[in-house]
Amino acid sequence: MPAKHIGHKLKLQHLRVVMAAAEWGSMAMAAKHLTISQPVVSKVIADLEDALGVRLFDRSPQGVEPTPYGRAFLKRSIAIFDNLKTGVDEIKFMADPSSGELRIGSTEPLLAGLGLAVMERVWRQYPRVNFRIVEADSATLVERELPERRIELALVPLPKAFSDVDLETTILLHDALRVVVGIKSRWAHRRRITLAELVGEPWCLASSSVGSLMADAFRISGLEMPRIAVTTTTAHLLFQLLESGRFVGHFGDRLLQFYVNRFSLKKLPIELPVPPFAVAIIALKNRTISPVAQLFIDCAREVARSLAKRQSSSIRFELNHVSKAETGMDRARGTREVMRPLIAEITADDRSPIPWSYRDIEK
Repeated sequence: MPAKHIGHKLKLQHLRVVMAAAEWGSMAMAAKHLTISQPVVSKVIADLEDALGVRLFDRSPQGVEPTPYGRAFLKRSIAIFDNLKTGVDEIKFMADPSSGELRIGSTEPLLAGLGLAVMERVWRQYPRVNFRIVEADSATLVERELPERRIELALVPLPKAFSDVDLETTILLHDALRVVVGIKSRWAHRRRITLAELVGEPWCLASSSVGSLMADAFRISGLEMPRIAVTTTTAHLLFQLLESGRFVGHFGDRLLQFYVNRFSLKKLPIELPVPPFAVAIIALKNRTISPVAQLFIDCAREVARSLAKRQSSSIRFELNHVSKAETGMDRARGTREVMRPLIAEITADDRSPIPWSYRDIEK
């Protein structure tokens, strides 16, 4: 049948039937889910196959399975319903800009830090906006949840250059991977540390693409991998373990700012031989995003900019603090030179033990 005639016969209910049969893998289960009879489901699918001239499903005693034609039809059917929902949401948002809903996916470390900060910023302007969150690893979000339109945006880390013709990427920031310990750790107050010194320590490593950067750092440095005591993708578990002082872990330099007031942590002065990783928002390229999604992206950019400013201020403070400390050390050295003759005179006249304070100055 010519394509122009298909539009006159095809109805949204027909698409629902095909989607239900694919989801449940059974015409009987699809009929039950749609509260219609099984013969109706069978007839709708058979009529569609006849009109299209291809088989949409393979039938077997175990149920039905979409053919390559069926999967192509399903992909466009899902897009049709998603675009309809986006249109309805856009109209609702235009009628009442203070409300709306966004389906977003992200990893737990990003959700609990950057994601929460962005949502808080959105709520300042539109307190009635609702978020529907899907928490998963980056690959699941980008390769399954986003293409199947279960989410509208994915907030994910990108350790390597990323390019996909079907996806639109908005880079929010680039972050450097840092080695992190708890304040109680014996390494927390060391001014100079090498990665080699930490090979014998128990590590907490993320089982993710960002965690693989840490493995790359050991490999590039010519070091063996340390003992991985815990693998986790949960930031809160990681930081609780680090706070005990027993473990060494890793985290993004900028992203750690969201947690420093919640956990007693310390970045170690180690420059890792790996490139920074990106944090990005990913959407389907040929999909018109909702106003709420665009609002989220705009707020995310603002949070990323403020994060960069805070880090710059922190670096300036640390440099100034170091400069003052070095000035203090210079003064102490001058004091030692002035006091040295006096100390010598005291010790020559009095052989009693020198008080610790004098010895400290002499050193």
